[in-house]
Amino acid sequence: MRISELARAAGVGISTVRFYERRGLVVPTSRTSGGYRHYDREALRRLKFIRRAQRLGFTLAEVRQLLSMSVEPGDLGDVITGKVAEIDERVRDLERVRLALLDVAAHGVREQCPVVAALNDS
Repeated sequence: MRISELARAAGVGISTVRFYERRGLVVPTSRTSGGYRHYDREALRRLKFIRRAQRLGFTLAEVRQLLSMSVEPGDLGDVITGKVAEIDERVRDLERVRLALLDVAAHGVREQCPVVAALNDS
């Protein structure tokens, strides 16, 4: 598929595909004599994985490590431990905000908005 088709299928812009390509995360399978990029289903799968991982809070460096691990397994113990700690902290923050939102829904906003208070407590 061409770059425009890949971008559309993944729900991103062409510039996003080029960005990931410059960083070596997505690679065209071939180029036409006119220089047009062609991508396969694997490129689409990788692009969707990258976007989902970023939405979940993974940095591009971490995404690169995860992708390389799928090709060449290695020791990522420190990276994984650090990411788990980061996720645990995010879960605690989200739970505080969730409870604050439920409080606002039940009692309305009082002197200080509970959501602001929950975010300031972090």
